Amino acid sequence: MGNIFDYLEWRGDLAFALDPFNDVDNLVLSELSYVDFDGMVLYAGEPVTLAKVRDMYFSEHPASEIKKDGDHIAKAPLLMNGMLTGERFCNAMLTGYVDMIDTESELQMAAVTFLLDDGTAYVSFRGTDSSVVGWKEDFNMSYKPVTPGQKAAASYLSDIGSRIDRPLRVGGHSKGGNFAVYASAFCDEAVRERIIRVYTNDGPGFRSELMDTEEYKAVVPKVRSIVPETSIIGHLLRSEFDHTYIRSNGIGLGQHDALTWLVERNGFVSCGQSGLGSIITRSQRDWLSKINDEERESFVNTLFSIFDGEGMESFGEMSNQKRRTLDTILSNIKNMPKERQQEATRILGELMLSSKDAALDALSDLLDRFKD
Repeated sequence: MGNIFDYLEWRGDLAFALDPFNDVDNLVLSELSYVDFDGMVLYAGEPVTLAKVRDMYFSEHPASEIKKDGDHIAKAPLLMNGMLTGERFCNAMLTGYVDMIDTESELQMAAVTFLLDDGTAYVSFRGTDSSVVGWKEDFNMSYKPVTPGQKAAASYLSDIGSRIDRPLRVGGHSKGGNFAVYASAFCDEAVRERIIRVYTNDGPGFRSELMDTEEYKAVVPKVRSIVPETSIIGHLLRSEFDHTYIRSNGIGLGQHDALTWLVERNGFVSCGQSGLGSIITRSQRDWLSKINDEERESFVNTLFSIFDGEGMESFGEMSNQKRRTLDTILSNIKNMPKERQQEATRILGELMLSSKDAALDALSDLLDRFKD
């Protein structure tokens, strides 16, 4: 067993005519949306070959430096090397790169589109990057019916889809998976009709009022949701589609890292949801059911005001100065108005209580099975 890098080494020489597009191909292209293609792939310009993009990218960013970073987002550019060693992706072309970030409207949306040898296009939405605003938009999904990023994703798909006369696959990892589903449901109807598959790779779900719409219900049959066995992000909020559980060699939240997902031949190693994953899912849903939208919004604003007070724009800054950052965060919490402190403490307490109740329920279910 290996990961997506090993997959490209094992199967990259097989053209799509010999081995049709699969789930692992989807993840490879989803991961590439994390690459900064600025100045290399234009939004409205002519498509550029993957080989040319690879050469331009590594002329500015040496592969030796990238390999030093263990994060899957940082390692994403290295996938281009593996893709160009065989027939499967060597003729792929890139177009429509966009990277939008707006701290005022709390928007982070980036995407790129791949033109493949099988005559299709894959529209890849970037997941959450290391920016504070990107993570805040994730949290905003808990209380906002629609986020600016979701709207931007739908507009992007409508526009790029109208300019590419091909069957479409749409996908993304993490928040990118949520954007892929939302955009596929709410893009222009003529574009929506050409979508053959929507992939959400451990992407969060949606609020109930959005799932009640006819547009969402119409796209559900096309959605393939792939999540690791102890998925946390992929079970945030709710969805109407089934999840495909796969093996990961990561631990806890580390399973969200797509490089921990195990591959065998031309597919992921399938499994069921882990016991811990089931407990986490129940905990999250029970917790969210106990707090209303106003409380969610206030809690999110309280949480991220800590980072605003520190003046951080990315979580990379936090990891570089862990001790000082932690001290400042604790100081900022102490300086908050008493009611904000009490609210944050109460909501976190409910989260811990929900986790405890879910664990006890899981233990009770297990004991009942032994009785049978």
